[in-house]
Amino acid sequence: MEPTFNDYVTLIYNRFEAFVQSSDEVKKIGHPYVYQQQNMIVFFMWMQFKTIYQFKTQWRWLTQHSEALPVLGWTSVPHRTTLSRRYKSLYPVIQELIAFVAEDSQPLDEKLSSQHLNEDQSLFKAEGSVWHQSDRKVGRIPDKLRNLDTDATWSKSAYHGWVYGYGLHLTSNMAGFPFLIEVETATFSEKQAIERKEERILNHLKPETVCGDDAYTKALRIRQWATHGVILVVPALRWKTGRYAKAYRYFIKADSEIATILRQRKTAIEPIFDLISKLLNTVGKQKQLFRQGSPNARTHLALGVFSLQIAMLANVVWDMPFRSISCIKGAFA
Repeated sequence: MEPTFNDYVTLIYNRFEAFVQSSDEVKKIGHPYVYQQQNMIVFFMWMQFKTIYQFKTQWRWLTQHSEALPVLGWTSVPHRTTLSRRYKSLYPVIQELIAFVAEDSQPLDEKLSSQHLNEDQSLFKAEGSVWHQSDRKVGRIPDKLRNLDTDATWSKSAYHGWVYGYGLHLTSNMAGFPFLIEVETATFSEKQAIERKEERILNHLKPETVCGDDAYTKALRIRQWATHGVILVVPALRWKTGRYAKAYRYFIKADSEIATILRQRKTAIEPIFDLISKLLNTVGKQKQLFRQGSPNARTHLALGVFSLQIAMLANVVWDMPFRSISCIKGAFA
């Protein structure tokens, strides 16, 4: 037996209620609206799976599908400007919700454990035209350039080349279950992302290891995290000189468990970005988004990660393959 649309919606509402009750501070995030936060999250997930992205089209869909209103707990259809405004403001709510669901779900199954975490970034191309760096630096928009996302920035990826868009910085465990996210423009570095997440990783998740590629190599961070009992596992290709560097490089090769974690990093986290892309229906080598502007792009990517998190959680409850996303896609289609 597989979960239905109603099962997924019930799971989301249940987790959101637990999220709101988790602390007085979080209750402020979930304070009552005419159209409440959890209902908006379900609605925008629904629209995302149906690939309906324009707020006017979403509004029209609601006017033509009155049976959807009871599911969302609504007695009237929100105006399209309300949908647009609420969508733009949802990112910090979903970001905190993802962190709560991950931390709260750990007792359910070992596949949800935070014992060993992975950290990585994936770039997504902004919707529309690209703004060449020479023009962007001086704020010049060529006359014939249309449909331009002026919030996006440039960065280079080993896998996608130069990308004009946004970066998803994901923390997940060895099974691929998402724990933390940061979504910023492409130039926002791995170093900045891990610094933002540091307090939560060290003081809340308290993993044994966090594994990342060489972009996360920093001698001071490796030593500081070690004092908290967290091993930062990186290739350390850029940290070559000094006795501490030699000792660290020997350690990550000599310790069989650490060597295995480093070796399995790519298969642990990189396919997860693939699953998120499929849930978002992004296509092409550079995974172009369907939303423009930083507030929209951040919510867009956060919803993709939350959708995967809910899919994986349901897979545990219904005893289905952990990384399968076909059921949730079918349920929301």
